[in-house]
Formats: sequence, structure tokens, C-alpha cells
Amino acid sequence: MISSEPAAWEVVYSFFRQGGWFMIPILACSLIAVTVVVYKLMTLGKSLIIPAALEADVDKIDHRAEAGELANLAARCQSGESSLARLCSIAFDSSDQHQGEVQEAVQSAAREEIVNMHSGMPILEVVIAIAPLLGLLGTTSGLVLVFANVGQGADPAKVGQGIAMALNTTVAGLVVAVPTVIAHSHFNRKIETMSARLEVIMGKVVATCQQFKSQ
Repeated sequence: MISSEPAAWEVVYSFFRQGGWFMIPILACSLIAVTVVVYKLMTLGKSLIIPAALEADVDKIDHRAEAGELANLAARCQSGESSLARLCSIAFDSSDQHQGEVQEAVQSAAREEIVNMHSGMPILEVVIAIAPLLGLLGTTSGLVLVFANVGQGADPAKVGQGIAMALNTTVAGLVVAVPTVIAHSHFNRKIETMSARLEVIMGKVVATCQQFKSQ
């Protein structure tokens, strides 16, 4: 027996078609949000910011300094490509300067690293703001057309169906905005956590380098 129910793709297509052309920018927002989320997942990995192995070694920098192994750690940082490695390289390269100058150099580089970590986040914020507004605009436009025909003897059932169709854009806008809000909050929290961790580690590196300048 063949089922008379429409296929899933037909339901989705009908949903977007009934929403009108406002569905096009909403769909574009969803594609942009997905692209940025994938980009952030690829660029905010812990191995690219604070690799666990390097973090463990830098955490023991005071013991390495006492053992005269700072040069080995500095060489490892200079060959690394993570944010922690780049910041440590700056601290080691500037270790012959005054502590204030070293801290300023590290802080400047850290600000640049944090800016890079935030890349793409403003795009998510824009999607969060405009997706629901586009949905609301589409719904409002649809309702204007529906109620314009109410006084012309329109069938109440068709009016109700038209209102339901007009609300499709609001639903679509919220469906795009809600996951984007969750992703933005997750990435923002991750950036804050890693930034705080970098600050703690680099404070320890700068202090140790200044203490063992002669090595």
C-alpha cells in the first residue's frame, strides 16, 4: 500500500515556499551561521591555542629554569604554531629587556591573538539580530495581505490558513537565531576561558624569564 503522506523534503519545501521571498535572506543567514560555526570549530581547537603538551612544559618553567633548560623550551616555542608558543617566543626574545617592556610586548601580542580568536563572532551577532527581525518582517507583510482581504468576504478558513502561512517566516527566523545564540555563547565562553588561561601562563613565563635573565 502506497502512503499518501508527503515526503519530508516536500514538507520542508512547502514550508519555505509558503513563507515567501523573506525565506531567502533567512536561509542565507542560516548558511552564513553554519559556515562561521564550522570555521570557529576548526580555529578554536585547544591544540591551536594552548596545546596540552606545551602547556604542561610551560607550567613547569620555574623547574626548567633552575635546571638550565630555558633555551630548549624557548627553541620549542619558536618552532610552535599555537598562540601559546607565539606569546612565549615573544617573552623569551624580549627577556633581556626590562620587565615592564616585556609585559607590554606580550600584552600587545596577546591582544592580537584574542582579536584573532574573536574573528567571525561579529557575524554570528549580526545573524542573531537580523534573523528574527526578517522573520517578523515577513510575518507582518503576510498579515497585511491577509487582513486586507478580510473585508471582502474572504473565507475564515482561508484567512486562518493565510495567517499560519505568514507565521512561517517568524518560525524560520527563530529556528536560525536560537542555535546561533547557543553557538555564540559557547564560543564566547571558550575564548574567555582560554584568554584567562593564557594570561596566567604568560604572567608566570615573564616573571621566570626576568628572574633567570643570566641563563
